Amino acid sequence: MRIRTVLLPLATTAATVASLALVAPSLSTAAHDKGVDAHSSVTLAPLAAATTAPGGTFDLSVWELQEPVGSPGSPTTIPSSRLQGANGFQDTYFYSDPHDGAMTFWAPEKGVTTPNSNYARSELREMNRDGSTANWPLAGAHRLDATLRVVSVTDHVCVGQIHLGTGGSSTKPLVELYYRANGDIVVGTENSPSGGQTSHPVGHVPLGTKWSYTIGVSGGHTLDLTINGSTTHYPIPSSFDGYRQYFKAGSYNQSSSSSTTKGARVAFYKLTVAHG
Repeated sequence: MRIRTVLLPLATTAATVASLALVAPSLSTAAHDKGVDAHSSVTLAPLAAATTAPGGTFDLSVWELQEPVGSPGSPTTIPSSRLQGANGFQDTYFYSDPHDGAMTFWAPEKGVTTPNSNYARSELREMNRDGSTANWPLAGAHRLDATLRVVSVTDHVCVGQIHLGTGGSSTKPLVELYYRANGDIVVGTENSPSGGQTSHPVGHVPLGTKWSYTIGVSGGHTLDLTINGSTTHYPIPSSFDGYRQYFKAGSYNQSSSSSTTKGARVAFYKLTVAHG
């Protein structure tokens, strides 16, 4: 199996590891595990950033960051070279939680969006180690594993996806995993590259509580989704066969308004990408 990413905390260089996992220390108290703003639909201002940037705890060499700032239709992108290291990039939208070290993403309802979306995001996009964009075929086995908690959300937020790469004109995702403010977890599978998404309820986790997911592709035509150990399978329509794919993870807010204080904050404790 070919692994793109690295287990953390780091004790070795990227050349000597077999996988990429983004892992933060356990939460120190049960109260913090629920989050100071976990039960509010209005997101509070972020906690003061920790001294160590996310890149000092996590290996970010195979990701780039998309943020909800920049020019209209052209959000700011932070390359992996700037994300790496204890003094690497962090700001209001992407930072290490000072209490538990979680890699935290904040996406307000008002922010710069990509040309094909009305929603702001603070989100990682999968890259190759040579700095090129990841762009893999459906054939083979591909997995995105994560442990996270949604700290706060106004309506719902996409916390993981497989997105279409090259192979055609569509800019749709193949699959998006949503967390709703009421605690419901829903996966949206795309009906075809031209659009249309079918929603499937797959779980329920109280706001502020840690949970895990795996989004996988096997055999070229099957989507495998695991939520807290429970797995479901969905067929991938043959209309996607010509497209290549890449993973994304973070906080892709799914509501918009004129507010810069409402939005979605998501904390990640593990993130692993594997291909084989």
